[in-house]
Amino acid sequence: MSSCLQLIFLLLLLPLLLPSTLAATFEVVNSCPYTVWAAAIPGGGRQLNTGQSWIINVTSNTTGSRIWARTGCSFDGDGWGRCKTGDCGGKLVCNGHGEPPHTIAEYSLGLFNNLDFFDISLLNGFNVPMDFGPASGGCRGTRRCVADINGQCPEELRAPGGCNNPCTVFGTSQYCCQRNCKPTTYSEFFKDRCADAYSYPRDDQRSTFTCPVGTNYRVEFCPLERLRVRIQVIRL
Repeated sequence: MSSCLQLIFLLLLLPLLLPSTLAATFEVVNSCPYTVWAAAIPGGGRQLNTGQSWIINVTSNTTGSRIWARTGCSFDGDGWGRCKTGDCGGKLVCNGHGEPPHTIAEYSLGLFNNLDFFDISLLNGFNVPMDFGPASGGCRGTRRCVADINGQCPEELRAPGGCNNPCTVFGTSQYCCQRNCKPTTYSEFFKDRCADAYSYPRDDQRSTFTCPVGTNYRVEFCPLERLRVRIQVIRL
């Protein structure tokens, strides 16, 4: 075999010899009746008008990752601006976490025992309803966090466009603890309305879910709006 043919053969064989680093795809869908500016670490950010979606490919062994919606944004042609909720340093393409309040889809892929771990977190407060779960496989996803938390938010936690977590507002060890954390009146407010969501530090047992490595996922903002539209179409 000539050296040229050997090179071609090796290039064709290489993908079979090396394990794929692609672990999962995340489909981010905006079903809100308004524009959101989706943000993701890793991934960056993208404007999503009503009904638009964004596919994010994430590699294996990714930890501490998150997806969220920003609202009330305005950006210039260079991608600089500001958002009312979830802003990440004034950038359209995020490379850091967002500012409270905002609802977060958190995940770590292949953390251990060939499992992905994921949750909906309200530790940075709430800005838009969210559904987050597997799009493939048979594992159980989180239930939707779709309550009217903004409308029912306690006065002291209210913020433009959202509802703050008490740690953001008060900054005390009671609400910002890292060890021996216990539920509070405020965390129960969030828990009563979004039973599967992470409502206070160490709320792991009731709020963290797993799927086998290789599962694909879907994050939807304002999922009930999509269902309302379908019901209206059926009635017509």
